[in-house]
Amino acid sequence: MRLFLVAVVALLSSACTTTPVPPADPHQAWVDFITPTPGAKLLMAQRLDGKNLEDGRYFQIPTGAHELMVRFDFEVPAGGGLGGLSQMQYRTCFMTLQYDHFQAGQRYVLEGRSLAFTPNIRLYDSARQLLAEERSVNCL
Repeated sequence: MRLFLVAVVALLSSACTTTPVPPADPHQAWVDFITPTPGAKLLMAQRLDGKNLEDGRYFQIPTGAHELMVRFDFEVPAGGGLGGLSQMQYRTCFMTLQYDHFQAGQRYVLEGRSLAFTPNIRLYDSARQLLAEERSVNCL
């Protein structure tokens, strides 16, 4: 019985480990994610140029024009509470962003924000200059 429990614990703990994010390739552009607004829970990569990605924690992409699709999960009030103390529920949105001038060796930041039920994403360069905003939003 003890051996069985040790095997189960080992299996579960190995499932929880994540692989490290690879080092930045200087021949590609790197896109980091941030979610500075309260209630933001998840911002991760879904697709690059229409193709699903294996690891949604980052984008590492060649120079040039690309379409990025990200998933953004955030909390919104569910309503029905007394005195403004309502339950919260998650909202999941898939948003696309087009940017035509990614440069190799550059780091970019994709920022996900929400204002109540309205999400948006913005792409910034390393100098914090706004480069692009979402062009479509589809929420569940």
